[in-house]
Amino acid sequence: MKVLVCFSLLVSSFTALSAQSDFSWHGYVSQGLTQSRDSSFITDNNAVTAELTEIGINGLYRLSENLSIAGQINYLDGGNRFEQGTRLDYLFVDWKIPDLGAGWQAHIHAGRFKNRHWLYSVTRDVPQTRYTAVLPQSVYFDGFRDIALGSNGVLTSFTHFGENNIWEINWSYGRSHINDAQRNFLLGEEANGKAKQDFVHQASVFWQPSSMTWKVGVSWLNSDFSYTPAAQDNRLAGNANIERFMLSAQYFAEQWEFSMELLSETQHSKGLFAPDFDQKRRGQGGFVQLRYLFNSELSGLVGYDTYDNDRNDRDGKLLEQSTGGAVPAYFGYQDTTTIGLRWDIAPKWRLQGEYHWVEGATRVVSLLNLNVAEQADKNWDMWSLQLMYWW
Repeated sequence: MKVLVCFSLLVSSFTALSAQSDFSWHGYVSQGLTQSRDSSFITDNNAVTAELTEIGINGLYRLSENLSIAGQINYLDGGNRFEQGTRLDYLFVDWKIPDLGAGWQAHIHAGRFKNRHWLYSVTRDVPQTRYTAVLPQSVYFDGFRDIALGSNGVLTSFTHFGENNIWEINWSYGRSHINDAQRNFLLGEEANGKAKQDFVHQASVFWQPSSMTWKVGVSWLNSDFSYTPAAQDNRLAGNANIERFMLSAQYFAEQWEFSMELLSETQHSKGLFAPDFDQKRRGQGGFVQLRYLFNSELSGLVGYDTYDNDRNDRDGKLLEQSTGGAVPAYFGYQDTTTIGLRWDIAPKWRLQGEYHWVEGATRVVSLLNLNVAEQADKNWDMWSLQLMYWW
């Protein structure tokens, strides 16, 4: 009820502001039904639930020809996938650098900016731009949704429009707040202290031909995290570094679209569990998906997503042995096959459904939880049906 009252107040305020020609705003409301069976990834006890709610408002206020402010606030309820509640997705000053010439355009974003380095990172916060409610978890892991969506800092984006191609070069530096749910996924539910992202440094390059039928890119991420234990804590002071390299590609045709992202990421942790703890592992994975347009209102999607927690232990057997059987081997990987259907039932109205068959559970819950084996079977599935409206 409080969410709807706040939403109504925001709509009233933005409607009044929109009378000014230098202000524009948009919004969306999305509600659905969802379930995860034999897994706690979305719901517990195999329950069908309406915990698939997204309400958001975003606006742009133009201060001058080259300077504007953009922001979005939204309410999310995705079951166990991420923390329920209202959050500020982004709020930044956009400065368009004037008169670069030679086909170049450039923007600088300062504040809480959006991640522009992956195929769907800049649009994952808006339901009608996603082909499925649950994106491929190898790359767009919901447990770190708020951390990966954007950062507090600065981003620069340079675009060159050549005679035969388009180049986009992005660089960013910042940090994000880590809430308790994200801390627990990193360190387990026994952690009581403060987890902090010290920084995240990212860069990406994308290329398209002038026909814009192809888009290929590479990206790099490097981030440090630190942990300060509470007075009563089962974790020690420590730190971790994550480095990710990713290859992205898309192809567009008249009736179909192909997209793919492959990643390799290294995690190096020190302290945290013991004074001399020092562990380094490399995870690998990625996804491919094909979307086909049957007509202007109806489209379908098939996809495959895979992630191995450690490339030297792809079947998870070493993980099971090292924990004395407490963590089953199938928590070392996760392979997902997806089908989806989208129907634009009226202008600005959409009904979207999906089904996922999953083997493995490395993205379901922290492998450090004491009851990890109770969180998922080796083979499980999930589905959702979502109705959305936007303006």
